[in-house]
Amino acid sequence: MTSDDPHTADLRSRVAALMPQAERDLAQLVSFKSVADPRQFPAEECERAAQWVADAFAAVGLTKVGLHETPDGSKAVIASRPAPPGAPTVLLYCHYDVQPPLDEAAWRTPAWELTEKDGRWYGRGAADCKGNIVMHLTALRAIGSELPVGVTLVAEGSEEQGTGGLEKFVVANPDLLRADAIVIGDCGNFAAGVPTFTETLRGNVNVLVTVETLAGPLHSGMFGGAAPDALATLIQVLATLRDADGNTTVAGLDNRQNWDGVQYDPDRFRNDAGVLGGVELSGDGTVAEMLWARPALTVLGIDAPRVVGSTAAIQPAARARLNLRIPPGITPEHAHRALVAHLEAKTPLHAKLTIELEGEGAPFRSASGGPARAAMDAALAASYGRPTTTQGQGGSIPLCNVFADTYPDAEIMLIGVEEPKCLIHAPNESVDPAEIQHMALAEAIFLTTYGRD
Repeated sequence: MTSDDPHTADLRSRVAALMPQAERDLAQLVSFKSVADPRQFPAEECERAAQWVADAFAAVGLTKVGLHETPDGSKAVIASRPAPPGAPTVLLYCHYDVQPPLDEAAWRTPAWELTEKDGRWYGRGAADCKGNIVMHLTALRAIGSELPVGVTLVAEGSEEQGTGGLEKFVVANPDLLRADAIVIGDCGNFAAGVPTFTETLRGNVNVLVTVETLAGPLHSGMFGGAAPDALATLIQVLATLRDADGNTTVAGLDNRQNWDGVQYDPDRFRNDAGVLGGVELSGDGTVAEMLWARPALTVLGIDAPRVVGSTAAIQPAARARLNLRIPPGITPEHAHRALVAHLEAKTPLHAKLTIELEGEGAPFRSASGGPARAAMDAALAASYGRPTTTQGQGGSIPLCNVFADTYPDAEIMLIGVEEPKCLIHAPNESVDPAEIQHMALAEAIFLTTYGRD
């Protein structure tokens, strides 16, 4: 690692000194059960989290702080500080809502209490995305009052629910968040210690598929063999969506794309994903290609009798929920049409097939050039002491496309603290505090160097 210049060395020292406060901030944030679904957790938990975020960014010098109700009922925290004359404005994005903890019995530490274990900080939202809120806060604290650029902070309140509140709000209020560079703090590095830009996001198409064959259930002994079995028919249809190697095979969708960015070592992926010993990985492409460059069909759920309590009966109807992830270059409209046509063509016995579109989102690709990207690239390299790399992400962030359409001249960069070991959305979510420290330093360097002549 090369030695720091005086400016970077000063910021590095400041960020390191702020890490105890970062831990306290994250502990407070994790304690809010801010799941944006009042059917599961009280709405007051999200309101408390939103107010905490607003107060925290007001305390670091942002002004015009407010909680703005969006069309889905959630509140977006927006705080800003105008740019000095001639300087650019940077939009910092994050979200304060989280996924539910799922099975709390599966957690090794309390889900709503930040807990240090083996050098990591555990708790729901510790990485996704409250760790990124703390990243933004720590960067601004390290800079202090001498901000050379304009900064606007937006913290979304319903990102995990996918209800599109902030997306609609941006379209209706474009001037509130207008910026020259947009930093999406809801991604992460390829691995801890490897500074990474996420350049692509997969889009998605979700459908509900129902197969019906009989007026009602029938005794399998009396009618089995000739009576059309809806569950078996559904299984037969679903089996056509992947080939023997695990490649997604929806007719009309290209499944041979290549990935030319960072490659994902298969052994590392097996460890990151918890693949059981002896079980092969899906697909005949590289891991990176299967994750980021090619379509991927997942069966999210099946409505069928449970094994315990099931009877000797032929099922008259069966239903499945399907999630089709699509890479840049494939539109959700085309993917939906192809999936419907494939399911219709592959349904045997002239069974009654019903397909309902549950939701869809477009894939996204960020630009790789521009002054903001160059400044962030240099900042990440300085913070980590190594060159940056690029990756894709299998998840979707529909807001990125809204930002790209609303602010076509803005540079959009996706970074953050959410590396694979964080286990976001799963039990035992955690964050590596060194990632918060390095990413906060990189952001502080970026905010103090971007826009310089």
